[in-house]
Amino acid sequence: MRGGHGLARVAVVVRAGAAPLWWLGVLAAGIGLLPGGLTGRRIGVLTGAALFLLAAAAVATARRRRYTALAASAARAGKHDVLQDRAVTARNWRRAHRWWLLLAFLAALGTSFALPAAGGMLLAGCGAGLRLKAAWLGRRERADEVLLWVRVDWLRAGAARPTGKQVKAFRSTGIAAGDAAPGGTRRKTAVPGGTRRKTPALV
Repeated sequence: MRGGHGLARVAVVVRAGAAPLWWLGVLAAGIGLLPGGLTGRRIGVLTGAALFLLAAAAVATARRRRYTALAASAARAGKHDVLQDRAVTARNWRRAHRWWLLLAFLAALGTSFALPAAGGMLLAGCGAGLRLKAAWLGRRERADEVLLWVRVDWLRAGAARPTGKQVKAFRSTGIAAGDAAPGGTRRKTAVPGGTRRKTPALV
């Protein structure tokens, strides 16, 4: 790569776990309503609602100071850096976390025998929190008119965490680089020239 690095969008990494956690949580909550549980469905659902709100708030606000510090010190991406596609980034995250997702789903089902639906709602709350965090990153990207990226090799070293200890700094590009909009969502319109830009620092 002639001195360049593979770069993944920070917001896409954050969003990658939102959908699987949400849908696994919804599924676990639905199945969890079938058994009456030790406490009954009403208490289970009320407890689950509280856990949903707490989890969403905790995940959405966790490590914001670290994200802010890395974003503030982000260096411009080099012309030999390669921008990873949104779908590839999301697939890599989910592959790295597939066993954790399965264990979390099974644990949520297991708690249904004590508190019906509560475990699933907690899981769904974590997914909602990741979506809120990605939206917060998107607002920051729009305000600063940059997109934030992290080196792929650092993600591999830290179990796909964009703020792990191995991440020394973010990289930045112009707002039009890559195939994901601010916040990590799909772009509604195609970016001229495709997603594999050779000179992201100039975008």
